Amino acid sequence: MMLKTLGGLTGTLLCAGVAAWSQTGVMAHPGAVNYTEGQVFANGQALRASETVQIEPGQLLETRNGKAEVLLTPGVFLRLNNNSQAKLDSNSITDTRIELLKGEAMVEAAQVEKDNGIQIIDAGYNTQLDKRGIYEFNADQPMVAVYDGEATVRGGERSVNVKKGHELALVETNANLKAHGFDTKNTDALYSWSKLRSEYMAEANMATAQTIVVNNPGWFYGTGWYWNPYYATWAFVPGAGYWASPFGFGFGFYSPVYWSYYRPWIGGYRGFVGPGVVRPVPAFRAAPAFRGGFVGGAHFGGRR
Repeated sequence: MMLKTLGGLTGTLLCAGVAAWSQTGVMAHPGAVNYTEGQVFANGQALRASETVQIEPGQLLETRNGKAEVLLTPGVFLRLNNNSQAKLDSNSITDTRIELLKGEAMVEAAQVEKDNGIQIIDAGYNTQLDKRGIYEFNADQPMVAVYDGEATVRGGERSVNVKKGHELALVETNANLKAHGFDTKNTDALYSWSKLRSEYMAEANMATAQTIVVNNPGWFYGTGWYWNPYYATWAFVPGAGYWASPFGFGFGFYSPVYWSYYRPWIGGYRGFVGPGVVRPVPAFRAAPAFRGGFVGGAHFGGRR
């Protein structure tokens, strides 16, 4: 099965830098390669810098001297380190499975719903991401580390819950699947790269949410991935509320309604008024955190 190229279509550039590209019917699904740098290969085909393609089930994504970012369910990003290889096993939003065959991968999960079924397979062990957070996997020295969040690891008939600040060796000698604590402040190069990518994605989200409100409200179809040609990326836009990045800095993911109502009071953040234009926003009121559930696929937030 041939790779599906997503980035080859040209959208109409709006004044805030986002096109209503999804109206063509092309949408991102789990397995979409969102960003690359260096030497990256999709099913054996070399990708150009930042080329966007769709990996199908059974196909491989490989990095050599390079890195790649893959979209899973809305709000969940998988990032491959140098000299790594992963295979997409399933791309259903209720059964999203990636097998790490070589090297290292990190998952940033900004939004995880109970029915998503996001699983990373490493050395025959199946790790299901139960909560939003940051997870790191290593296939060369099989392990999973939970910087933030919570996961369930299964191997054969054994299973264990791994919580924030714990890591688990995925080897047969770990007969009882016992997790151990680690210092979450002791990060590595993949963590730093993932954190920077998360910041860029947050900026793309803000510009996208603004454009939906100002230029094209009819484009909004709820929680999902929205193509932003100005940033040359798929942007995550939640259905409602505001989802803070699990990396913890002052950026997150805005819904159009939240951006429209709270943007004048976002203390210390940056306000985007157009392509390449950044202005400070008054810091006299901070936006409240939101939490909520999903009804009919749309998130309805409430103040916390």
